[in-house]
Amino acid sequence: MPRRITEDCIACAACVPECPVDCIEEGDIFVIDEDICIDCGACEVVCPVDAIIEV
Repeated sequence: MPRRITEDCIACAACVPECPVDCIEEGDIFVIDEDICIDCGACEVVCPVDAIIEV
């Protein structure tokens, strides 16, 4: 299952360089393109506010 970034995101961008498939896009908060996400979990591990969850 892909990951999703919740509204708890503080837009710190710690997750962006960790994604091996570049599926994280910047907006008001960051957003994961669930069609591209390979569910590796690399982004979730580095999130300082635990805003990334498994869908």
